[in-house]
Amino acid sequence: MKLFTKGLLLIAVPSVVELALLGVVFDTQEQTAQAAQWVTNSKQVLYQSSAIVDPLLRQAARIRTAMVIGDPSLIDRHTVWVDLGDRLSNLDSLVADTPQQLERVHKMQRAIEAYRVQAVAISQALHAGRSPKSFAVLEAGALPQQVAVFRDELAAFGEEASRLDAERAASLMQRRDRQQNALVAAVLGSMLIWGATAVVFARSIGRRLEVLTDNAERLGSGRPLAAPLSGDDEIAALDAVLHQTGARLREAEAGQATLKARLEARARELAGVNEELRQETQDNEMFIYSVSHDLRSPLVNLQGFSKELQVSCTELDNLVEAAGLPEAEHRRMAHILQGDVRESLQYLRIAVTRAAAIIDALLRISRAGRLEYQWQRVSVGRVVGRVIDTLQGVIGQRAAVVTVRELPPAWGDPGAIEQIFSNLIGNALNYLDPARNGRIEVGALDPEPVEETEPRTVRMRTYYVRDNGLGIPAAYMSKVFRAFQRLHGDAAAGDGIGLAVVRRVAERHGGRVWVESAEGAGSTFFVALPEQPTRI
Repeated sequence: MKLFTKGLLLIAVPSVVELALLGVVFDTQEQTAQAAQWVTNSKQVLYQSSAIVDPLLRQAARIRTAMVIGDPSLIDRHTVWVDLGDRLSNLDSLVADTPQQLERVHKMQRAIEAYRVQAVAISQALHAGRSPKSFAVLEAGALPQQVAVFRDELAAFGEEASRLDAERAASLMQRRDRQQNALVAAVLGSMLIWGATAVVFARSIGRRLEVLTDNAERLGSGRPLAAPLSGDDEIAALDAVLHQTGARLREAEAGQATLKARLEARARELAGVNEELRQETQDNEMFIYSVSHDLRSPLVNLQGFSKELQVSCTELDNLVEAAGLPEAEHRRMAHILQGDVRESLQYLRIAVTRAAAIIDALLRISRAGRLEYQWQRVSVGRVVGRVIDTLQGVIGQRAAVVTVRELPPAWGDPGAIEQIFSNLIGNALNYLDPARNGRIEVGALDPEPVEETEPRTVRMRTYYVRDNGLGIPAAYMSKVFRAFQRLHGDAAAGDGIGLAVVRRVAERHGGRVWVESAEGAGSTFFVALPEQPTRI
């Protein structure tokens, strides 16, 4: 049963009972009002019956006086008979519900009518000059015969009216008591009915709401829910939804636990892979350092021997000139010494120089990964200022304008951070577009807002070096930070390891480096560095 239906029943049942109680109250009130009306009628009957006899007695006295003195004017008063008729008609209407009293009223009306007829006859006789002796027999007693009959009936009527008045007064008292008792019973019954309704509501709906609230609290705190509520109302439906939500939460927790276990396993695998990579990187750096260091001696020897060969070639030239050889042999010796030997020595010296540069570059890369950093708070503004002071000659040659914005401090090694900005600013100067005035801007991005609910992590600060140079084609973007990759080799000299060193240094600081560029419009290099120590 739905809550709406239950609510209607909880309202309808007490309302029906209250209507029944009100019906009883109204019925007793109507009976009391009727009894009061009966008492009022009884009082009116007694008053009218007591007041009707006096006019009749006065009329009888006037008739007898008229008969004695022979004056019919004393009899000719029709208002008396009209008044008596009206009074009797009033009594007739008042006792219409009492047949016995109604019959007495009719008898009194007949007696009055007979007496009126007799009075009219006497009046006519007196007017005619006849003697009213024929009517003396009717007037012989203390009262006329019809008046005596009227008086007797009126006396019986009065006694019965007094009895009915007493009876109706007693009935009125009883009915008023019943009305009061019915009213008290209605009030108490209404209170009991609504009290019972409240109890029923508390037991049927209130208790179910308590169970629903408790289940909601249990669901919020992660505790097991109580047994589902029975029924098909809205509360049971909400409780079913809570149980379904609890089941889904348990499934989600189980899935989360499984996912967490997988993530932990994956994290362990990644940690192992990272350790292997770190070891391999360290081994590669050691290998690069060892190979580079070991190759330096042969290169130095090659460079020295090539110089000695150059000196020897010069001495041979002098000997050939001083030997006085025939012309043909002289030309042949000169061709060998000045052509093939010197050209071969030149190629040898260029190759040795190139190999020495590559070895130096490899050594710089290996040192970038092996140097022990002196961690401290670094004023990036001062670092960039030193770099620009160092590059003033190149800036002047390129006629470039370098703008330095506000640079907040970072956490890291001062020398390593200076190496980052030296490579980035130097790279921007090397690849400016000669066709337009060069502009370079160094600044920092606004820090990203951190939610208070997020776990405490290392805050990073992002710096940038923006130029309006040659730019980088989209196809070359993935190779920018690789070693020995040079896009515009004819624009500037270099060995192509500067950006690789920047990436290695940034990663060792726990940050990263990336670039945004458009060919022909310039490039912006971003580097993210920690703003505070990793552990506080």
